[in-house]
Amino acid sequence: MGSYFPEARDKYVVGKGFVDGWNGLRFDYGNFYASKTFFDPSKNRRILWGWTNESDTAQDDVQKGWAGLQAIPRKVWLDPSGKQLLQWPIEEIETLRGQNVQLSNQELKSGEHIEVKAITAAQADVDITFSIPNLDKAEPFDPSWTNAQDLCGLKGSTVQGGVGPFGLLTLASEKLEEYTPVFFRVFTGLYKHVVLLCSDSGSSSLRKEGLYKPSFAGFVDVDLDDTYKISLRTFLHTCPSNNFFFF
Repeated sequence: MGSYFPEARDKYVVGKGFVDGWNGLRFDYGNFYASKTFFDPSKNRRILWGWTNESDTAQDDVQKGWAGLQAIPRKVWLDPSGKQLLQWPIEEIETLRGQNVQLSNQELKSGEHIEVKAITAAQADVDITFSIPNLDKAEPFDPSWTNAQDLCGLKGSTVQGGVGPFGLLTLASEKLEEYTPVFFRVFTGLYKHVVLLCSDSGSSSLRKEGLYKPSFAGFVDVDLDDTYKISLRTFLHTCPSNNFFFF
């Protein structure tokens, strides 16, 4: 967050208390780029469009005839504190929903997976809330961990911690030879708990060369001390050979 001065040769000055550069809050980040916004006066909202990167090789792109996808439009607004820029899929997305598959009161134990079945659509809108019974076992947070993406690589979805990892295994093969995890880890910070959110496509394919398989991560501002709950929403492109699991 900061101030933009177009009259001063497009000068941008970062706001007080914020960090400029890669260690600060990043807007165009993850499998997402080239975003543009417009104002919708009919509903008094700003809407953002962006593009998702292509993961296949250039040769594969030519053979299939396309590369990349336009992302789902999102509403963008500033939170009441003025410290966070929030975004959420526009409400019109709800009209595209079809069959509702619901799981409730599922208990996840360390190392277990729960498969979500009966999803046959080409896309799935997944909304899940995790309840954390106890935060006492959360690992201490090292202040030197300033880069969330590096920490995601260091402590991936297979490295067991005190609280986490927990989340979704998306686009998974039946025997989990291939999968893309989207997950949380919780640490004990100096003043509050630190929540790390990761998406790691390193295990998304058995193919070793030519694919774009990055990991992305961020520290999310969630106050767990009151609710002991954390929510995740993700949109998935699916096919009959794909499965997804809670873990």
